[in-house]
Amino acid sequence: MPMPRPHDLLWIDSPRRLIWRQAVPDWAAAPWPAALPLVVRRDSCPSGLVPVGLRGVGRSQRAAAWIPAEAISRIATPEALFARLSPGLPAGAQALPVMRALRLLAAADWPWTWGVTGSCGYMLASGLPVSRPDSDLDLLIRCPHPVAAGDFAALLKILPSMPCRADIQLETPRGGCALLEWLRGGRVMVKTARGPELTDDPWETGHQHPTGV
Repeated sequence: MPMPRPHDLLWIDSPRRLIWRQAVPDWAAAPWPAALPLVVRRDSCPSGLVPVGLRGVGRSQRAAAWIPAEAISRIATPEALFARLSPGLPAGAQALPVMRALRLLAAADWPWTWGVTGSCGYMLASGLPVSRPDSDLDLLIRCPHPVAAGDFAALLKILPSMPCRADIQLETPRGGCALLEWLRGGRVMVKTARGPELTDDPWETGHQHPTGV
């Protein structure tokens, strides 16, 4: 099984495998249901461990932990979640703005590999109604090599007509950065395992100044 990447969703063989970063919050104190996925976080951690986040139904219900890599029983990538667009979700969830927007985008033939993250991705993977009528649609575009701003012209044209706001992240070898921030030009903030960093080139993997320095 390949090592998971940030935003992948994981299922583990036993909730006893969770290694907590802090005191266990009340909402997660009961054994974590094995049927619910964990979200891979972007964080540094000891060798052999994977940084994960637990997500409850409420917006404030988030907790960080680690798991041993060998505890992973299944992985779903953001791009694999499109297979869950139709089955499994009740009609109310299917009618949410994020789902209507996702179906609109999925009907187009984009030149890059992309997927859904955030509350909509978690809802598709788990079946839990964590997306709301005012939720943003969080998307990830895989960009292993530098791209030109013009490559996203067609996407930018369709965004204003979508039924909800889209928060789009470019995933580069260095980390993740906001598409719209990168398109503005100049330095951008890239989320890395070391923390956020400002850089002129999101594809440059050399260490640069952390945010605020």
